Amino acid sequence: MAHTDKPTCIPPELPKMLKEFAKAAIRAQPQDLIQWAADYFEALCREMPPVRERSEQAALCNWAELTPELLKVLHSQVAGRLIVHAEELAQMWKVVNLPADLFNSVMNVGRFTEEIEWLKFLALACSALGVTITKTLKIVCEVLSCDHNGGSPRIPFSTFQFLYMYIAEVDGEISASHVSRMLNYIEQEVIGPDGLITVNDFTQNPRVRLE
Repeated sequence: MAHTDKPTCIPPELPKMLKEFAKAAIRAQPQDLIQWAADYFEALCREMPPVRERSEQAALCNWAELTPELLKVLHSQVAGRLIVHAEELAQMWKVVNLPADLFNSVMNVGRFTEEIEWLKFLALACSALGVTITKTLKIVCEVLSCDHNGGSPRIPFSTFQFLYMYIAEVDGEISASHVSRMLNYIEQEVIGPDGLITVNDFTQNPRVRLE
């Protein structure tokens, strides 16, 4: 092979992309990692990486059936409860025809037992669609928002704070000090008298970098 003096340029987004891929693979635990990786990067082009193995996709509906709309259905069935029993939640999951392996993956990542904190479970389920923390929180807001006026989805800042801290803790790549700085900035400079945060507040504000 001929040598060249042309410098090798590493795309700036590559390290983050590889980090997200590694975390997703650890969560999914695929038997055929190469095929799973091929599916992952193919789906990444559509901003929806797979969480199941290809062999399982042939036997079940495509995992993309997991949508914010279905998660919103589950949230309505939880009916405002903070704690849901695992058996009941598994049955709800089954009724809306979501794959059991994804349910088990969320249970494992969250280390949930018999009594499940619903918001934590929901956040991890959204992370299967969101890939990044910002996108995950955007989906969570869309699921939780009761605003039907056509504006940017919004939730109480206290709920956002709880979810951000939890997702960042599970992610393990973001320092607690960074999370604290972002939350302090949002609370002091962004949140209005109504105490609500909109999706645009943390996705369109250049000073808010959740990751």
